[in-house]
Amino acid sequence: MKINKSFLVLFSSLLLANSDDLFAQEDKILYNEVKTYINPVLPGDHPDPTLLKVGDDFYHCGSSFHFTPYMPIYHSKDLVHWRIISRVLPPQKAHWVTDQPSAGTWQGAITYFYGSYWIYFSANGQWFSKANSPLGPWSEPVQVKSNPKTGPLGYDNSIFVDDDGKPYMVIKNGQKTNRLQELGKDGQLTSSVIDLDWINAKLQYSWAEGPVMCKRNGYYYYFPAGDVSGGQYVLRATALTSDSTKWERLGEFFKPINDEKVGFRRPNHIAAPIQLADGTWWTIGQSYERYNQDDWSGTGRQTALYPVVWEGDRPWGMAPTTQPVLKPNLPKSGIAWRSVASDDFESGNLSLDWHFLKKKHANLHDLTARKGWLKLLPDSLRTSIVQKETDHYYSTVTKLDFNAQNEAEKAGLYLSNGAQTVIVRLYSGYDNGKKIIFSFENNIQSIANNFGDLVWLKIERNLHELQAYASGDGNNWKAAGNPINVHNLDKVQPNYNSWVGTSIGLFTERKSADFDWFICKDGFSKLPSVGMSNFYGVEKTNQESVVNTSENGGWMMISGVDLGLQKKNAKGIEIQYNAETNGVIELWIDDLRTGKLIAKIPYVSGKNSVRKSIKAIAGHHDIFVKFPVGKSHKLQIKSLQFLP
Repeated sequence: MKINKSFLVLFSSLLLANSDDLFAQEDKILYNEVKTYINPVLPGDHPDPTLLKVGDDFYHCGSSFHFTPYMPIYHSKDLVHWRIISRVLPPQKAHWVTDQPSAGTWQGAITYFYGSYWIYFSANGQWFSKANSPLGPWSEPVQVKSNPKTGPLGYDNSIFVDDDGKPYMVIKNGQKTNRLQELGKDGQLTSSVIDLDWINAKLQYSWAEGPVMCKRNGYYYYFPAGDVSGGQYVLRATALTSDSTKWERLGEFFKPINDEKVGFRRPNHIAAPIQLADGTWWTIGQSYERYNQDDWSGTGRQTALYPVVWEGDRPWGMAPTTQPVLKPNLPKSGIAWRSVASDDFESGNLSLDWHFLKKKHANLHDLTARKGWLKLLPDSLRTSIVQKETDHYYSTVTKLDFNAQNEAEKAGLYLSNGAQTVIVRLYSGYDNGKKIIFSFENNIQSIANNFGDLVWLKIERNLHELQAYASGDGNNWKAAGNPINVHNLDKVQPNYNSWVGTSIGLFTERKSADFDWFICKDGFSKLPSVGMSNFYGVEKTNQESVVNTSENGGWMMISGVDLGLQKKNAKGIEIQYNAETNGVIELWIDDLRTGKLIAKIPYVSGKNSVRKSIKAIAGHHDIFVKFPVGKSHKLQIKSLQFLP
């Protein structure tokens, strides 16, 4: 395997090994265990990230904008795997917050000081909520008071806590206002303002937005971002002072990119770097995904994990790369890779993974009217319940009970850009009779609904191409028209997509609809191997297959695969492949060491598919494929598909 140089330097510095030991360690561990990761670790819309370390736990929050309930708190044990554990601001506590696109809450800065967890955010002023635990409950929001000397508090502020436990608000207002001010035990500003307006007086850093701070070896480090298009910079001083002569401008934070394939090319708006027990430093930062003409900016600003390397007292963020990066030296989390979550609606409470595009939609659902079903109640136009889209390949499926009797009544699957002006719908509806209708912009296709009120709907995404299907039993599918290219949904949107990314989920219009379950990555549909979320020792071949690049084997992982809800289980697997020799593939779920080996699958050269029975398995899993070891085992895997 050809290893990216920046990764090799990082790997050797972390293992403190010479070159011989390095490759011995690499051969022994990295091909057999999940010790590396691929960015982004928070795929999909995760703008303006902040990061907090308390003990052995890590927490992340950022800007929600109009997605409500506002400010989901993510938890991790290893900085790579994340899950939502609470939401700070429900709609009933946000009466003054507008849910229009680009509004809502900005910069949910999570922090810990004076024995409490705090979230500071902007929503027509600067506010905070506090809690004894990140799980909540979070207090009623309190507005932060300003004064003439401090001036307007703006937005995208963060909190820096000094070595002595004293917290400061890192204030940002407009392009030229950059300031610091101490916070009291009541969470309010106190003491005098430290004026840093000179930092961007000549617009050296465009907007110099989202500033964060950390401290190391007696130096204070100040990190301003450029603007939404990218750029991250760093300054340092030995004291918190307004005196510009005491601060040193260090320039760009991230190392130059030397990987031509990188799509996340302009990361910025980083969280304050943190130090782990082993002495390594890490940060997370956002970036749009765009590589030449393949534009995925519509997905939103996705968050990646970056090692921070110190050259003396000068910090550098590792250059973005498409290659595997060694994970932080932290315990395994037991958390799945971040993907859109399946839901069988069996719980009496709505999963924290869901959000709403309008505040009033939070009250337009019912999980009790019909056990195991979600009922969406009609709005004057459309009610939706959605999650942040995370992948370029998937098959999303739902089971719907709905009786459309006129053209206004519709219910089914839904994708929407941030401004809710570019949408995809696959729905049970009515158009001179009951129909299954697939629509995007002016492309509207339909087939007769011969399935009845109870119908299964599926959308398969293959990069920018979507194909729709319907079924009467969830096993036999009929195409609802031809594939549709949705690049206009995926590319950069006007007004930066109103600052958020694409959402995917369920909707109804003009009439209540019942949904039995929702799946985003259906394991009983084809899972293209190129949709992998993590890998080592393999590479993609022209968006068609994944091939091992070393005689040591290698592995790949497809995240968030659903292998059956309720009574449906996976009892077999079919793999499409190309091979010149015979060999054996190993199939694992959840991890290559702490997970479970579910099958060893022999394959034969000259054939292009193999089927294998497996012990019945269900649920939501990360699927690992382990390639065989040996010089002759050059194997191309095209797709996986589980069998009921």
